[in-house]
This record gives sequence, structure tokens and C-alpha cells, in this order.
Amino acid sequence: QQNELNSFLWTIKRDPPSYFFGTIHVPYTRVWDFIPENSKKAFQQSHIVYFELDLTDPYTISALTSCQLLPQGKNLQDVLPRDIYRRLKRHLEYVKLMMPSWMTPDQRGKGLYADYLFNAIAGNWEQKRPVWVMLMVNSLTEVDIKSRGVPVLDLFLAQEAERLRKQMGAVEKVEEQCHPLNGLNFSQV
Repeated sequence: QQNELNSFLWTIKRDPPSYFFGTIHVPYTRVWDFIPENSKKAFQQSHIVYFELDLTDPYTISALTSCQLLPQGKNLQDVLPRDIYRRLKRHLEYVKLMMPSWMTPDQRGKGLYADYLFNAIAGNWEQKRPVWVMLMVNSLTEVDIKSRGVPVLDLFLAQEAERLRKQMGAVEKVEEQCHPLNGLNFSQV
């Protein structure tokens, strides 16, 4: 039942109230029906909304892309053990081969092509740091490919806030997310 769901919504009792809502980075269609009405109502009634990052800002997207790259002149082949690099390369070749069969008719109807989608996700993979390649590989599954084109919950809420002309902000800068991940050593990754 909708009213029995855990809301991940915390209320700060003040006038007007403030709310904290925990989101996850999955396509919103996977979770939207399970978000309780009190959370949706709090979002609708809010005038100012802060997100983890401002995913509607081109600088944020550009900075996220840049922070994933190895230092200039370095290549993943230079930093990974040879056997892991070969296995990764074979796996990505397999994914690229399978991707057309993983795509939905709806995605094809919207003009998404498997090669385009593969390049959008995995393009430039040999220049990325191992931690970002690991995250990329984790998202290259049939289930995740079938949901490509659907915004993650954070982005959906940001787009909705923009559409409703809510004032928006971010609680983190890209660097605050990138530096800790980029600081992991190879054995941690």
C-alpha cells in the first residue's frame, strides 16, 4: 500500500518546513510508483530545491566528464595489468555486439541506435580512470541498456523543478565527488 511505503523523506519542523529526500541513481520509472505521496507532495509544495549536483548545468556535465580522464598522455592500457585490460576489452566487444538485441522497440522508435548508445556510454573508455571504467562496466547490462533514454530520478526531479520554475541549487561541487573517487588506489577499485 502506498501509505505504508518508506518515504526516505525527513522533515525539519520549522515555518515553512524543510525536507530532505534521499534519491538513488536509477531510471525514475523503476522507482516512481514506489515513492510515497507525502514525498511527491513535499516536492510539489517546495519553492526551492537543492540536488546533490546540478545536472541541468552544462559546466557540471563537462566537469564530470573531465574528472574521469586519466592524466594527459596516459591510457588505461598503461595502468591496468595486461590480463585485466584484455578481459575488459573482450567484455566491451561482447557488450557492443549484444547491445542491438538489448535495445527496446521504443528506443529504436525514438531514433536510438546501438552504436550511438554504446559510444555515448563507453566512448573514450581507454582514457578513463579505472574507477570510472568500473562504474561504466557496471551500467552496461541488458536491464540498464533497456532503460537508457529515461532520466535517473535526480535528473527527472531537476527537470521537473525547472519546468515548474522552482529555484534550484546543488549541495556539492563536481570536485567533491570526483576527488574522493579518483583518490582510490588500484586495489581499492
